[in-house]
Amino acid sequence: MMKVLDHLEEWLITFLIGAATAIIFVAVVHRYASGFSVPGVQDWLLTLNFGWAQELCIIMFVWMAKFGAAYGVRTGIHVGVDVMINRLDVAVRNKFIVFGLLAGALFTGIVGTLGATFVWENGAHYAIYKTLGLATGDVPEGPTTPDLEWPTWIVYSAIPLGSTLMCFRFLQVCWSFVRTGELPHHDHGHVDGLDEEPALNAPGNEDKIFRMDDDLHPSDRDGETRP
Repeated sequence: MMKVLDHLEEWLITFLIGAATAIIFVAVVHRYASGFSVPGVQDWLLTLNFGWAQELCIIMFVWMAKFGAAYGVRTGIHVGVDVMINRLDVAVRNKFIVFGLLAGALFTGIVGTLGATFVWENGAHYAIYKTLGLATGDVPEGPTTPDLEWPTWIVYSAIPLGSTLMCFRFLQVCWSFVRTGELPHHDHGHVDGLDEEPALNAPGNEDKIFRMDDDLHPSDRDGETRP
């Protein structure tokens, strides 16, 4: 089940950023190409309306950012300052890490709950009642976006959905850390498709810089700290 959720998360982020990039590219090319006086072609281009492209791309990037934040928690790519935490004893350090993860889960859980309330009152209430054939009474229909004329509650749904997923990822990472003592780690220097570099402790690499056990300072192989 977790694998399915992971793949859906990755596919959604990939689709959103890829589609938004393609739409922006087409809209920009259309704008500049429409300025050239090419008989027949210019008239055809001017009949095409891309006034909705900017609004759609903004919506897609917002959704991508919300779900990308949850992906960042799962894979450990969020930037954090942990120099002081790494200097603490292991037991104390682990408590601070758990506290930080639970604090992140609490914050995103609150945002997700408040976001869900906002979406419900912004038109989702009306849409669901109408879909189910229930009486809407004086429930407001809710506003729509200027260009696409989409119900804004659909756009704002990125907040409760993304924040709730992010809350779940914080709890998932916390539970994994309690069981294994390890946090997800992303190597920012790794590029997919490139051959792996030889290990630093491989024969012939004795002159390379090695890290100390605390992972705070570079050091020589003999353990002396380098300037």
